[in-house]
Amino acid sequence: MFFLPLFDENATGRRPIIVWLFIAVCVAVFLWQQSLDEVAARLAVYQLGFVPTIVLKGDTLPAEIIIVPGWATIFTSMFLHGGWLHLGGNMLYLWIFGDNVEDAMGRGRFIVFYCLCGLTAALSQGLIDPSSPIPMVGASGAIAGVLGAYLVLHPKAAVRCLLIIIVFFRFINLPAWLVLGGWIGLQFAAAPQAFSGDGGGVAYLAHIGGFIAGLVLVPLFKKSHISLFDRGKPPKTWSGQPISFDEMKREARKRFQRNAGQTARTSIPSSKPRRQKGPWG
Repeated sequence: MFFLPLFDENATGRRPIIVWLFIAVCVAVFLWQQSLDEVAARLAVYQLGFVPTIVLKGDTLPAEIIIVPGWATIFTSMFLHGGWLHLGGNMLYLWIFGDNVEDAMGRGRFIVFYCLCGLTAALSQGLIDPSSPIPMVGASGAIAGVLGAYLVLHPKAAVRCLLIIIVFFRFINLPAWLVLGGWIGLQFAAAPQAFSGDGGGVAYLAHIGGFIAGLVLVPLFKKSHISLFDRGKPPKTWSGQPISFDEMKREARKRFQRNAGQTARTSIPSSKPRRQKGPWG
C-alpha cells in the first residue's frame, strides 16, 4: 500500500513567492543538468554537490575545476537532483506543504529556515561517514524540514491523496499528521540501511535530520500570532471514504480558480479585510 499526497485544503493569506522561486530554480538547474553530456553532468555533481570528505575533512577537488568554496556546496547541492522522479517528488511536496509554512513565517524568515534545514540535513547524512567521497544532491533534506514545520503547524489539515494498493487506485482524504507521520516513519524504518551502506542512494539520515530541524525551528521562525498544532480549530472527523475522480477534478479546478482570484485581490488595494484563499494551501 502506498499513498501520494496531491494537495491540501489549507488556506493561506498570500501567494507563496519564495516556494515558487525555489521550485523554478530547482527545475531550471535540473534542465541545465540534463543539457550536459555524461562527463560534464557527473563533474557538475562533484563541483556543486555536497561531498562529505571535502566539507568535513578538508579534502579538495583539483584547483582547475573548483567553482564554489567547499562549504558553499551544502547550499548549492539543494538545487541539484539525480533524476526526474527525484525532482518531481521533491517539488510536489514543496508545492503542497511549503506555501503554508512560508505564510506562517514570512518570506525572509522562510528562506533562512529552509537553508538551516538543508544545512542540518546535509550534516546529518555526512557525519555518518565524514570521509565519504560520494556527493549528495537534492532538496529532500530542506523540504523534510518544511514537512516537519507543517506537521507542527497544521496537523489537522486535510490532504487529498492517491491511494495505491498493488493495481488498485483511489482518492482519499487523510489528516496531515497521518500523511507526514507516515512519511517520516518510513525514513526511520529505512535508516539502518544508511548505516550499513546499503541505502540504495537515498539519504535517509538527511531526511530525518531535516525533519527534526523543522520541528525544532518552527516555533522560533513562525510569526508571533500563529498558533501551533492548529490550536483553536475544531477537530475533524476522517471517514476514509473514497473520493470520485470527478470530485477531485472539481476541487483541483476550484483551487486554481481561487489562486487566480487571490492574485487579482492582492493587486487591487481595498479597505475591506482580505479573504483567505482555499482550498489549496
